[in-house]
Amino acid sequence: MNIYARFFDNETLVHNVEDLLAFLQGLQDFKVTPDMEEDIREYVSSDVRFPRRYKIKPRIYFILIKTSAETMEEFKSNNKNNQTEQTEITDADADLKEQKLIQLMEENIGWYRCKLGFKRVLPIPGTMKFQYKDTSIEVCLKGNSGQDCYNRIIHYLQNRSDIDMRSQYPSAKGNNFVFEYLGEEKPDIDALIAETKEIQAK
Repeated sequence: MNIYARFFDNETLVHNVEDLLAFLQGLQDFKVTPDMEEDIREYVSSDVRFPRRYKIKPRIYFILIKTSAETMEEFKSNNKNNQTEQTEITDADADLKEQKLIQLMEENIGWYRCKLGFKRVLPIPGTMKFQYKDTSIEVCLKGNSGQDCYNRIIHYLQNRSDIDMRSQYPSAKGNNFVFEYLGEEKPDIDALIAETKEIQAK
């Protein structure tokens, strides 16, 4: 699967994620952040077929489209014939985001099981530099909604003395935050831990 990318008048069709990142990093007034790079890599490697739009500044975006076309000419030719289909795909993307937002805001007071992945800043020994490390945290906590749990986890991480303030956290609406409502009664934490280990071992 190849990827078409467009930012204003700059466009390209590439065959792998490294060429895509090189194209984006070469654009003026454009900075590929670690979170953006992670999301792009996840998008390219996933089975998701709908286009992806990234916001750079207010009302400024760049777009990625997966395609089987091997050349720009082939892509544009196919694109003319598939504009209706692409519109339907984009609408489906918007519906998925709306559903996630509804789930986040739905009030269910009780216990939640949540997993959040973020970019943790770690110093490189012997240098003044640092690196971003993909880190995940999985917790059970009591909250009013998925959004409330997300806010509590972010607040906890941001106030831990051992976590650098430059660490970067995902949006609650993104794929790096998932949650499950467990009910009003406090769950058996040991059983949940055992269940997680069993799932990871499969």
